[in-house]
Amino acid sequence: MVLDGTTLDPDAVAALAGRDAEPAIPPHALARADRSWHIARELATSGRLYGRHTGVGANRMVFVAAEDQGGQDLRLLRSHAGGIGTLLPARQIRAMLAIRANQVLAGGSGLQPAVVQAMVEALRLGVHPAVNEYGSVGTGDLTALAQTGLTLIGERPWLSGDLAPGETDATLTLPTTVPAPVVLELGDALALMSSSALTLAQAALVCHDVEILLRAGHAVAALSLAAVSGSLEAYAAPVHALRPYPGAVRAATEVRRLLGVPDRPLATGLRIQDPYGFRAFPQAHGPALEAAAELRRVLAVELNSPSENPLITEDGGPDGGPAAYHHGGFFAAPLGLSLDRLCLALLQSAQLSAARLSSFGDPDLTGLRPFLAEGASASSGVMILEYSSNAALAELRATATPASAGHAVLSRGLEEAASFASQGARQALRAVDAYRLVLASELVAAVRALRQQSPGVRSLAPTAPVLAVLDADLPEGGEDRPLTADVASAATLLPWLAQL
Repeated sequence: MVLDGTTLDPDAVAALAGRDAEPAIPPHALARADRSWHIARELATSGRLYGRHTGVGANRMVFVAAEDQGGQDLRLLRSHAGGIGTLLPARQIRAMLAIRANQVLAGGSGLQPAVVQAMVEALRLGVHPAVNEYGSVGTGDLTALAQTGLTLIGERPWLSGDLAPGETDATLTLPTTVPAPVVLELGDALALMSSSALTLAQAALVCHDVEILLRAGHAVAALSLAAVSGSLEAYAAPVHALRPYPGAVRAATEVRRLLGVPDRPLATGLRIQDPYGFRAFPQAHGPALEAAAELRRVLAVELNSPSENPLITEDGGPDGGPAAYHHGGFFAAPLGLSLDRLCLALLQSAQLSAARLSSFGDPDLTGLRPFLAEGASASSGVMILEYSSNAALAELRATATPASAGHAVLSRGLEEAASFASQGARQALRAVDAYRLVLASELVAAVRALRQQSPGVRSLAPTAPVLAVLDADLPEGGEDRPLTADVASAATLLPWLAQL
């Protein structure tokens, strides 16, 4: 997977984070980073740069004495490596390393290329720094990248694999092979820390994972619609052509394709109108598709752009030559707003998924026993899934509170606002996990309902792509039993459903 500073996307980030691919740096990208490093060194000899010759934050006008210059970068890393909370999973930290390396390769950081090469080597070796959860408010992941910097220079340990509950980095031993320690140079600390790479890593993983779930959501909704002999009129192409929201058009198109029905399906449903869960799926799911697409567009910029402050340019100066610009490009408002939008949109889709699951308890709608039960009278069937699904839905609802509405005044009033994109990314990670479980619960019920129907009753074409799920590896039988394993199996099937 090439890291060249210009083409990284969420799917590549996920592949590198999951060790499904190895990173490679093309020579021209490394040369670009090298030029930025040399230009920064030259500019530093002729003028004063923030973070190299001064303190940071409210200390921006406190100049570093000549005798203190040699230890300034190490002091910055040590003082900013104050993250708190639990250690983050390896997948998120590996994604952070890939993104930070790619940003530096875009040019503009002034960071020595040896740091990039060490981060890429860590990805190859499958090791990562210990990074705590809390430390950012959406104006740069200072604590996470300071902890990374101390690991790169050999002051903190590298980790491999994930921690068990209750473990800390102090309880683990060093991996047998780690990157060679980097020797800090003047300016490396701030150049490394000036990024929201961790927040972007979490957002990229959200984007990759949620797009899979949203595609799977088409199949799950199609199965549920078929299981209750729902009306296809709500999915007819003419309906959506007259109200052409891209997401709703796509959702309706996918359901028709998966059910093997034409663009103008016949009115074959048992009811004139179905409950909203079945009738309004395109309108609720469509905005989630559009929100995920918007997040991908934001990430296309953020993953491949320098955000460092000061920004080092090769030819962006007033005279067309090199320059250093102090700016606020690290303020992650576009990312935070897109994450908030995604969480709100996921909630809308998940609420209808939970509503469809509840519908499976109604024999008037399914034509089957209450709660799809089998065996002894008064059996509960999938009754409990309605409760579990709504518990997961409640978590999703909590994550839909916009993180970007937060406010903070920091560093003696110099930083009087924050995007809180970092909080938005963590909320989106939780939202995706909850959404996965809501969908999986609906899938369990839909498959059970279809299996209980006689083939002649099913209102879908024998060649419908979604019929393949009836032969998938989901537990058979409707006797009362714990359904935890059923939902877990259904969750593992969602990526496969997304490919139908």
